[in-house]
Amino acid sequence: MEATVVKTGTEGKTWGGGNKPLRASYGKMMMWFFIVSDALTFSGFLASYGFSRFKFIDSWPIADEVFTHFPFLHGVDAPMYYVALMTFILIFSSVTMVLAVDAGHKMQKNKVIIYMFLTIIGGAVFVGSQAWEWATFIKGDYGAVETKGGKILQFLNTEGERVAIGDFAVKIPTARDIHDETNGIWYEAEATKTSFSFEEVKAGFLANDDLLIRTQYLDENGAPTVLSREESITKIVNDGKLVVEGANLKHNEYGTPLFADFFFFITGFHGFHVFSGVIINIIVFFNVVIGTYERRGHYEMVEKVGLYWHFVDLVWVFVFTFFYLV
Repeated sequence: MEATVVKTGTEGKTWGGGNKPLRASYGKMMMWFFIVSDALTFSGFLASYGFSRFKFIDSWPIADEVFTHFPFLHGVDAPMYYVALMTFILIFSSVTMVLAVDAGHKMQKNKVIIYMFLTIIGGAVFVGSQAWEWATFIKGDYGAVETKGGKILQFLNTEGERVAIGDFAVKIPTARDIHDETNGIWYEAEATKTSFSFEEVKAGFLANDDLLIRTQYLDENGAPTVLSREESITKIVNDGKLVVEGANLKHNEYGTPLFADFFFFITGFHGFHVFSGVIINIIVFFNVVIGTYERRGHYEMVEKVGLYWHFVDLVWVFVFTFFYLV
């Protein structure tokens, strides 16, 4: 069998690309190599998330009940609204980057400056929004009780609405000192105290007959399991251990701690990419302003950072879809 050889220019040679294979410069090719390798990294993270969620499918938190906040709208239930707004802003910044690259091909410096500036603003707003979302997620809203087995118990009223522990917990006066390095074991300090102790939450729960407990496990209809009043009392008295407010790498008021671990890792890793992209865009922006690329006769650097920016936008679409929507 005779192999087919594509000849480009010189007879008998199979390579005629020189230092620009497929008409792409060395820098652009390296950017593509980086994007492919980084795409594999994100794919591994999302695959791990998918396997973990499938394994704990009966106890995985529902995104619509976790991400319900919107800036300056305290107490308003707005499930996924702010995440959707963040996504729109990031996608719009990708559009402005396309326009900047197109203006660069046409050697239109002023338009490149305008569109690059809009791209930077969009990226900065997204990073700031993600920081706000992290802060809200860490702070929590309602609080919960963690059992001896590490499971989460949330509180509802008889109408099925979530109730914050601060609304029913009873303050119990204590005369204990907080353990720190000066009055305890050297170099060891007590963990951050919650607003209420477990005993205060338990006392308030037992005194309020209108409260029920919802476990982190889902029933056959895919809804969290709500215990009867008698079952709720037995559960908190015999199995309750400590109060959890918000989420961190060890405890999570929304459900299994693994959910918070993936949230911090995946969104944080992507946020670092966006933050890095904003910094790079700022550097390129100032180079455009001082005319560096105009003197070179091309705006290829804008195109290269554009490839990176489109990549982080596309990755967020997958993160948004698999982490928030599915």
